Amino acid sequence: MKTCTIENNTITLNGSVLFSDKSTSFTDFSKKALKALQMEYPKFFKMDNLSKLAFLAAEVLLRPFSQSEKNGVALVFANRSASLDTDRKHQASIANPQEYYPSPAVFVYTLPNICLGEISIRHQLKTENSFFVFDSYEEAQPFLEQYNNSLLAQGKAQSVLTAWVEFLEGDYRAICQLAD
Repeated sequence: MKTCTIENNTITLNGSVLFSDKSTSFTDFSKKALKALQMEYPKFFKMDNLSKLAFLAAEVLLRPFSQSEKNGVALVFANRSASLDTDRKHQASIANPQEYYPSPAVFVYTLPNICLGEISIRHQLKTENSFFVFDSYEEAQPFLEQYNNSLLAQGKAQSVLTAWVEFLEGDYRAICQLAD
């Protein structure tokens, strides 16, 4: 099983540091990480922070595989805050009636599973995908493991990319694993 973690401005793969930067914000860190990992995907810059976090973690694990190897990869993600970070930005854009201008670019990310769509588009995945909300990573783990095992046992996936991707008010953590 391969594991990618992203937290504290550091990306690791199986415990080895792939990229680290002491940028002050996730926005700066994510841009530098994209460049350092030599990923070209212009749509990345339009994503919300939760999607960027999930995208980077998934990219580290999926990029080495051919398209035929990715065909059977299911996505099973979870977090605590759903899309609350983006929801608050959207709410702020409509709260003042004099400056009312809801942005479609922000609104589209007011669902946590949009990050699954971004990954699926990038890697042309047409498999099972689910996004769950739990109080903690520790609480989510047994459920996610059981769900993954069920997908594999039923032949609905050849492998499963599981991730805890939490982003709220600049605090973030991604733990992403690829199992088959």
